[in-house]
Amino acid sequence: MTVGGIDYTLLNTQEGLDEFFQKNQDVGWMGFDTEFIGEKRYHTLLCLIQISTEHGYYLLDPLAVKDLKPFLLLLESPDIVKVTHAGDNDYRLLYRSHGIVPQNVFDTQVAAAFIGHRYPISFAKLVEAETGNSVGKGYAVTDWSQRPMSEKQLKYALYDVVYLRELYDTITAKLEKNGRLDWALEECALMTEEDYFYRDPHHELLNSNIAKSSRTKEKVFLLRLYEWRRSLAEQRNYSKEMILPKKIIGQLVRGVRGGTESMKQNRRLPGKTVQRYGDLFVEMYTEPATDQEMEVVQQIQRNIQDDEEDDMIVELLYLLMKYRASEADISHALVMPRNAIRRMKQEAAVRRSILGSGWRRELLGDDFVEWLKHFDELKLSIEGGKIALKFD
Repeated sequence: MTVGGIDYTLLNTQEGLDEFFQKNQDVGWMGFDTEFIGEKRYHTLLCLIQISTEHGYYLLDPLAVKDLKPFLLLLESPDIVKVTHAGDNDYRLLYRSHGIVPQNVFDTQVAAAFIGHRYPISFAKLVEAETGNSVGKGYAVTDWSQRPMSEKQLKYALYDVVYLRELYDTITAKLEKNGRLDWALEECALMTEEDYFYRDPHHELLNSNIAKSSRTKEKVFLLRLYEWRRSLAEQRNYSKEMILPKKIIGQLVRGVRGGTESMKQNRRLPGKTVQRYGDLFVEMYTEPATDQEMEVVQQIQRNIQDDEEDDMIVELLYLLMKYRASEADISHALVMPRNAIRRMKQEAAVRRSILGSGWRRELLGDDFVEWLKHFDELKLSIEGGKIALKFD
């Protein structure tokens, strides 16, 4: 088949996918991308997998082919380099739906950050910058579940993998020249570890500003509310927003303590929601907390305003990190996002994740690493016109 001047093979039968596997199981590299629909659903619907290898281009239809094992085996093969752009989303989807952890990965978005590109950079901008070619952007949001797909959809989908090999070659050559290939591969290799895809089941609660400023009883209610919302969304395969909009959760926390009648009087709470679930919400609020629930809510740090010195230390560390990243011509957003700096003070896990990466330690230097290790003890001083960070 041909579309937009690109020859491709459509894999829409189990026999076709098996033949693809037999032909490509010994290739040295494979580029791929996915198209999916996540809106208004709890379980993301995988609609299309675009693939490129030395043998050509392929479009795999997972709506028609139910057993994707032959393709998944290639992802798990340590002998095949998997080339993606922003592939963490694709790998995360496949991990959740099939439990696979990829091996031997190279992500062009991640690698590009080590040769001076901004992070994150779009695929279209990277292709234009590194190859001089233009990639269409018009079908990023479309109904990928429709069959048959339009010619424009097919062309857009194929362009997502047509340039992956060329990007791999050009970026790798530049990484070898600037001595950053090992660093880029180390960062890409994070996607080959199962821990990379782990998400705390209570992440909504633990990252909720409402919870951080609430009393213990409200925290327990929020824990139960988030779990109820997630469970019902999963059961009905609706988005969590369709079950309970995030924007009214704060109003619920404030209103539930007054009972059902209080919630009915709150003009910011939808009447249908209160009528349907009001008694359940009150029950969630009044039921005594279990030991397991208390263990979870005790993890929440209260949202206490940093004092001025702490704030200055955070800003100074961030500027130093940006300076060292700039010196190395590496995107500072990949090295350490600003929110990570701000979370370091309260979350030891964030500090460990930063200190645990070899290339970051090498880039930032021993002094910076020691500052992070002793973050709680850091003191800012100005002596003889020089700014100094010290710890006991």
